[in-house]
Amino acid sequence: MLEILGLQKRYGDVVALDGASLTARPGRLLGFLGPNGSGKTTTMRAVFGLVQLDAGEVRWRQAAVTSEDLLRFGYMPEQRGLYPRMPIGRQLRYLGRLHGMSPLDAEAATGRWLADLGLAERAGDRVNQLSHGNQQRVQLAAALLHDPELLVLDEPFGGLDPLGVEAMSATLRALADAGATVVFSSHQLDLVEELCDDVVIIAAGRDRIAGTLAEVRAASGTYRVRIRLAGGGGFTPPPGSHLLDVQDGVHRLAVPGDTDARAFLAEVDGAVERFSLEPPRLTEVFRDVVGAGVEELEADAGVAS
Repeated sequence: MLEILGLQKRYGDVVALDGASLTARPGRLLGFLGPNGSGKTTTMRAVFGLVQLDAGEVRWRQAAVTSEDLLRFGYMPEQRGLYPRMPIGRQLRYLGRLHGMSPLDAEAATGRWLADLGLAERAGDRVNQLSHGNQQRVQLAAALLHDPELLVLDEPFGGLDPLGVEAMSATLRALADAGATVVFSSHQLDLVEELCDDVVIIAAGRDRIAGTLAEVRAASGTYRVRIRLAGGGGFTPPPGSHLLDVQDGVHRLAVPGDTDARAFLAEVDGAVERFSLEPPRLTEVFRDVVGAGVEELEADAGVAS
Protein backbone atom coordinates (compact mmCIF):
# COMPACT_ATOMS: atom_id res chain seq x y z
CA MET A 1 0.00 0.00 0.00
CA LEU A 2 1.23 3.48 -0.91
CA GLU A 3 0.51 6.27 1.58
CA ILE A 4 1.14 9.93 0.81
CA LEU A 5 0.74 11.93 4.00
CA GLY A 6 0.44 15.71 4.26
CA LEU A 7 2.93 16.69 1.56
CA GLN A 8 3.98 20.33 1.49
CA LYS A 9 6.24 21.99 -1.06
CA ARG A 10 6.92 25.61 -1.95
CA TYR A 11 8.94 27.08 -4.79
CA GLY A 12 9.58 30.56 -3.49
CA ASP A 13 6.19 32.23 -3.16
CA VAL A 14 4.46 29.49 -5.15
CA VAL A 15 2.78 26.68 -3.20
CA ALA A 16 2.94 23.41 -5.14
CA LEU A 17 1.63 21.17 -2.35
CA ASP A 18 -0.32 22.24 0.69
CA GLY A 19 -0.99 19.07 2.69
CA ALA A 20 -1.74 16.64 -0.16
CA SER A 21 -2.56 13.08 0.92
CA LEU A 22 -3.75 9.88 -0.73
CA THR A 23 -3.77 6.13 -0.20
CA ALA A 24 -3.40 3.60 -3.03
CA ARG A 25 -4.01 -0.09 -2.38
CA PRO A 26 -2.76 -3.28 -4.06
CA GLY A 27 -5.00 -4.75 -6.73
CA ARG A 28 -6.78 -1.45 -7.40
CA LEU A 29 -6.56 1.34 -9.93
CA LEU A 30 -6.54 4.83 -8.44
CA GLY A 31 -7.35 7.83 -10.61
CA PHE A 32 -5.50 10.94 -9.40
CA LEU A 33 -7.38 13.94 -10.74
CA GLY A 34 -7.07 17.69 -10.64
CA PRO A 35 -6.93 20.79 -12.84
CA ASN A 36 -3.68 21.92 -14.42
CA GLY A 37 -1.35 23.25 -11.76
CA SER A 38 -3.09 21.44 -8.90
CA GLY A 39 -0.01 19.53 -7.68
CA LYS A 40 -0.48 16.12 -9.32
CA THR A 41 2.93 15.89 -10.98
CA THR A 42 4.75 17.20 -7.92
CA THR A 43 3.01 14.57 -5.79
CA MET A 44 3.97 11.79 -8.20
CA ARG A 45 7.56 12.92 -8.37
CA ALA A 46 7.69 12.96 -4.56
CA VAL A 47 6.99 9.21 -4.51
CA PHE A 48 10.35 8.67 -6.22
CA GLY A 49 12.32 11.17 -4.17
CA LEU A 50 12.56 13.57 -7.11
CA VAL A 51 11.18 16.44 -5.02
CA GLN A 52 12.72 17.70 -1.78
CA LEU A 53 9.64 18.13 0.37
CA ASP A 54 9.18 20.84 2.97
CA ALA A 55 6.98 18.53 5.07
CA GLY A 56 5.04 15.29 4.83
CA GLU A 57 5.92 11.69 4.18
CA VAL A 58 5.68 8.99 1.52
CA ARG A 59 5.27 5.45 2.89
CA TRP A 60 5.26 2.06 1.20
CA ARG A 61 3.90 -0.89 3.13
CA GLN A 62 3.70 1.25 6.26
CA ALA A 63 7.39 2.24 6.19
CA ALA A 64 9.52 4.96 4.63
CA VAL A 65 10.44 4.32 1.00
CA THR A 66 13.92 2.80 0.62
CA SER A 67 16.27 2.59 -2.35
CA GLU A 68 15.40 -1.10 -2.60
CA ASP A 69 11.70 -0.22 -2.79
CA LEU A 70 12.37 2.19 -5.65
CA LEU A 71 13.77 -0.67 -7.72
CA ARG A 72 10.32 -2.29 -7.48
CA PHE A 73 8.48 0.87 -8.54
CA GLY A 74 7.60 1.86 -12.10
CA TYR A 75 7.20 5.48 -13.20
CA MET A 76 5.87 6.90 -16.43
CA PRO A 77 6.33 10.69 -16.48
CA GLU A 78 4.19 12.92 -18.65
CA GLN A 79 7.28 14.28 -20.38
CA ARG A 80 9.50 11.83 -22.23
CA GLY A 81 12.04 10.10 -19.96
CA LEU A 82 13.75 8.23 -22.79
CA TYR A 83 16.93 8.65 -24.82
CA PRO A 84 15.63 9.89 -28.20
CA ARG A 85 18.46 8.51 -30.37
CA MET A 86 19.02 5.15 -28.64
CA PRO A 87 17.44 2.07 -30.27
CA ILE A 88 14.33 0.99 -28.41
CA GLY A 89 15.37 -2.57 -27.64
CA ARG A 90 18.81 -1.57 -26.42
CA GLN A 91 17.31 1.18 -24.29
CA LEU A 92 14.80 -1.09 -22.58
CA ARG A 93 17.45 -3.71 -21.84
CA TYR A 94 19.61 -1.00 -20.30
CA LEU A 95 16.77 0.30 -18.14
CA GLY A 96 16.00 -3.24 -17.03
CA ARG A 97 19.60 -3.68 -15.90
CA LEU A 98 19.36 -0.44 -13.90
CA HIS A 99 16.45 -2.03 -12.03
CA GLY A 100 18.66 -5.00 -11.09
CA MET A 101 17.54 -7.44 -13.78
CA SER A 102 20.00 -9.96 -15.19
CA PRO A 103 20.96 -9.57 -18.86
CA LEU A 104 18.85 -12.61 -19.80
CA ASP A 105 15.82 -11.39 -17.83
CA ALA A 106 16.12 -7.89 -19.28
CA GLU A 107 16.33 -9.35 -22.80
CA ALA A 108 13.28 -11.58 -22.26
CA ALA A 109 11.20 -8.82 -20.69
CA THR A 110 12.09 -6.41 -23.49
CA GLY A 111 10.95 -8.87 -26.12
CA ARG A 112 7.74 -9.70 -24.26
CA TRP A 113 6.65 -6.12 -23.67
CA LEU A 114 7.51 -4.93 -27.17
CA ALA A 115 5.44 -7.80 -28.53
CA ASP A 116 2.55 -7.15 -26.14
CA LEU A 117 2.51 -3.47 -27.07
CA GLY A 118 2.75 -4.08 -30.82
CA LEU A 119 6.31 -2.83 -31.23
CA ALA A 120 8.25 -6.07 -31.78
CA GLU A 121 9.29 -5.03 -35.29
CA ARG A 122 10.48 -1.60 -34.10
CA ALA A 123 13.09 -2.82 -31.57
CA GLY A 124 15.95 -1.51 -33.71
CA ASP A 125 14.37 1.92 -34.29
CA ARG A 126 15.25 5.02 -32.31
CA VAL A 127 12.61 6.63 -30.12
CA ASN A 128 12.64 9.82 -32.20
CA GLN A 129 11.64 7.77 -35.25
CA LEU A 130 8.35 6.77 -33.65
CA SER A 131 4.98 8.48 -33.59
CA HIS A 132 3.87 10.15 -30.37
CA GLY A 133 1.57 7.24 -29.56
CA ASN A 134 4.28 4.64 -30.08
CA GLN A 135 6.69 6.65 -27.97
CA GLN A 136 4.04 6.48 -25.26
CA ARG A 137 3.98 2.69 -25.60
CA VAL A 138 7.76 2.50 -25.23
CA GLN A 139 7.54 4.69 -22.16
CA LEU A 140 5.00 2.27 -20.70
CA ALA A 141 7.22 -0.69 -21.53
CA ALA A 142 10.08 1.00 -19.68
CA ALA A 143 7.87 1.40 -16.61
CA LEU A 144 6.66 -2.22 -16.72
CA LEU A 145 9.84 -4.02 -17.74
CA HIS A 146 10.86 -5.09 -14.23
CA ASP A 147 7.36 -6.21 -13.13
CA PRO A 148 6.84 -3.35 -10.62
CA GLU A 149 4.75 -3.71 -7.48
CA LEU A 150 3.80 -0.01 -7.67
CA LEU A 151 3.12 1.74 -10.94
CA VAL A 152 2.73 5.53 -11.13
CA LEU A 153 1.74 7.06 -14.47
CA ASP A 154 1.37 10.74 -15.28
CA GLU A 155 -1.15 11.23 -18.13
CA PRO A 156 -0.46 7.82 -19.71
CA PHE A 157 -3.29 8.17 -22.26
CA GLY A 158 -2.05 11.44 -23.76
CA GLY A 159 -1.60 11.22 -27.52
CA LEU A 160 -3.02 7.71 -27.88
CA ASP A 161 -5.61 6.85 -30.51
CA PRO A 162 -8.73 4.90 -29.45
CA LEU A 163 -7.03 1.54 -30.05
CA GLY A 164 -4.04 2.69 -28.01
CA VAL A 165 -6.31 3.83 -25.19
CA GLU A 166 -8.06 0.47 -25.21
CA ALA A 167 -4.76 -1.42 -25.12
CA MET A 168 -3.35 0.79 -22.35
CA SER A 169 -6.53 0.39 -20.30
CA ALA A 170 -6.45 -3.39 -20.64
CA THR A 171 -2.79 -3.48 -19.60
CA LEU A 172 -3.36 -1.38 -16.49
CA ARG A 173 -6.44 -3.40 -15.51
CA ALA A 174 -4.51 -6.65 -15.88
CA LEU A 175 -1.64 -5.35 -13.75
CA ALA A 176 -4.01 -4.32 -10.96
CA ASP A 177 -5.86 -7.63 -11.17
CA ALA A 178 -2.50 -9.37 -10.76
CA GLY A 179 -1.94 -7.49 -7.48
CA ALA A 180 -0.01 -4.35 -8.45
CA THR A 181 -0.80 -0.94 -6.99
CA VAL A 182 -1.57 1.41 -9.89
CA VAL A 183 -1.90 5.20 -9.70
CA PHE A 184 -2.43 7.36 -12.76
CA SER A 185 -3.48 10.90 -13.57
CA SER A 186 -5.68 11.79 -16.50
CA HIS A 187 -7.88 14.58 -17.79
CA GLN A 188 -10.07 12.01 -19.56
CA LEU A 189 -12.63 11.71 -16.78
CA ASP A 190 -15.00 9.39 -18.65
CA LEU A 191 -12.10 6.97 -19.04
CA VAL A 192 -11.21 7.24 -15.36
CA GLU A 193 -14.83 6.56 -14.43
CA GLU A 194 -14.85 3.46 -16.61
CA LEU A 195 -11.49 2.11 -15.46
CA CYS A 196 -10.75 3.12 -11.87
CA ASP A 197 -11.70 1.56 -8.55
CA ASP A 198 -10.72 4.60 -6.45
CA VAL A 199 -10.45 8.34 -7.08
CA VAL A 200 -8.67 11.28 -5.48
CA ILE A 201 -9.37 14.84 -6.62
CA ILE A 202 -6.77 17.46 -5.76
CA ALA A 203 -7.00 21.25 -6.09
CA ALA A 204 -4.55 23.97 -5.04
CA GLY A 205 -2.13 21.40 -3.67
CA ARG A 206 -4.63 19.72 -1.32
CA ASP A 207 -6.76 16.60 -1.72
CA ARG A 208 -10.43 17.64 -1.79
CA ILE A 209 -12.31 14.37 -2.07
CA ALA A 210 -11.23 10.70 -2.04
CA GLY A 211 -12.74 7.24 -1.90
CA THR A 212 -14.10 4.52 -4.11
CA LEU A 213 -15.66 5.71 -7.34
CA ALA A 214 -19.13 5.13 -5.89
CA GLU A 215 -18.25 7.00 -2.69
CA VAL A 216 -16.86 9.98 -4.59
CA ARG A 217 -19.91 10.18 -6.84
CA ALA A 218 -22.25 10.02 -3.85
CA ALA A 219 -20.26 12.46 -1.70
CA SER A 220 -21.15 15.52 -3.73
CA GLY A 221 -24.46 15.71 -1.84
CA THR A 222 -26.49 16.15 -5.02
CA TYR A 223 -28.00 13.68 -7.47
CA ARG A 224 -28.98 14.13 -11.10
CA VAL A 225 -32.48 13.70 -12.48
CA ARG A 226 -33.11 13.18 -16.17
CA ILE A 227 -36.74 13.48 -17.14
CA ARG A 228 -38.69 13.75 -20.38
CA LEU A 229 -42.41 14.42 -20.57
CA ALA A 230 -44.59 12.79 -23.19
CA GLY A 231 -44.09 14.58 -26.46
CA GLY A 232 -41.02 16.39 -25.10
CA GLY A 233 -43.13 19.15 -23.58
CA GLY A 234 -42.09 21.89 -21.18
CA PHE A 235 -41.30 21.16 -17.58
CA THR A 236 -41.35 23.20 -14.37
CA PRO A 237 -38.72 21.94 -11.89
CA PRO A 238 -40.23 20.97 -8.51
CA PRO A 239 -39.12 22.95 -5.42
CA GLY A 240 -35.63 22.08 -4.25
CA SER A 241 -34.38 21.12 -7.73
CA HIS A 242 -32.26 23.12 -10.14
CA LEU A 243 -32.50 22.89 -13.91
CA LEU A 244 -29.08 22.31 -15.49
CA ASP A 245 -29.92 21.97 -19.17
CA VAL A 246 -32.41 20.64 -21.73
CA GLN A 247 -31.38 18.48 -24.68
CA ASP A 248 -33.82 16.84 -27.10
CA GLY A 249 -36.64 17.33 -24.63
CA VAL A 250 -34.74 15.69 -21.77
CA HIS A 251 -34.50 17.97 -18.74
CA ARG A 252 -31.45 17.46 -16.53
CA LEU A 253 -31.69 18.71 -12.96
CA ALA A 254 -29.58 18.78 -9.81
CA VAL A 255 -31.51 17.62 -6.76
CA PRO A 256 -30.62 16.99 -3.10
CA GLY A 257 -28.96 13.62 -2.45
CA ASP A 258 -31.84 12.45 -0.27
CA THR A 259 -34.46 13.01 -2.96
CA ASP A 260 -37.11 10.28 -3.12
CA ALA A 261 -37.99 9.34 -6.70
CA ARG A 262 -41.68 8.78 -6.02
CA ALA A 263 -42.05 12.04 -4.14
CA PHE A 264 -40.28 13.86 -6.97
CA LEU A 265 -42.55 12.36 -9.62
CA ALA A 266 -45.60 13.29 -7.55
CA GLU A 267 -44.63 16.94 -8.03
CA VAL A 268 -44.45 16.66 -11.81
CA ASP A 269 -47.35 17.90 -13.93
CA GLY A 270 -47.77 15.81 -17.05
CA ALA A 271 -47.15 12.29 -18.28
CA VAL A 272 -43.56 11.18 -17.75
CA GLU A 273 -42.03 9.35 -20.70
CA ARG A 274 -38.51 8.87 -19.30
CA PHE A 275 -37.06 9.27 -15.80
CA SER A 276 -33.81 8.48 -13.98
CA LEU A 277 -32.33 9.45 -10.62
CA GLU A 278 -28.65 8.71 -10.03
CA PRO A 279 -25.44 10.13 -8.56
CA PRO A 280 -23.59 12.68 -10.70
CA ARG A 281 -21.00 11.48 -13.18
CA LEU A 282 -17.36 11.93 -12.30
CA THR A 283 -17.09 14.89 -14.67
CA GLU A 284 -19.87 16.64 -12.75
CA VAL A 285 -18.29 15.83 -9.38
CA PHE A 286 -14.97 17.18 -10.63
CA ARG A 287 -16.64 20.41 -11.72
CA ASP A 288 -18.43 20.70 -8.37
CA VAL A 289 -15.23 20.08 -6.38
CA VAL A 290 -12.72 22.20 -8.26
CA GLY A 291 -14.76 24.41 -10.58
CA ALA A 292 -16.73 26.59 -8.22
CA GLY A 293 -14.02 27.29 -5.68
CA VAL A 294 -10.77 26.68 -7.46
CA GLU A 295 -10.18 30.36 -8.25
CA GLU A 296 -10.36 31.25 -4.56
CA LEU A 297 -8.14 28.30 -3.63
CA GLU A 298 -5.48 29.29 -6.14
CA ALA A 299 -5.66 32.91 -5.04
CA ASP A 300 -4.85 31.80 -1.48
CA ALA A 301 -1.69 30.06 -2.68
CA GLY A 302 -0.31 30.32 -6.23
CA VAL A 303 -0.16 26.70 -7.31
CA ALA A 304 2.30 24.93 -9.59
CA SER A 305 1.98 21.41 -10.98
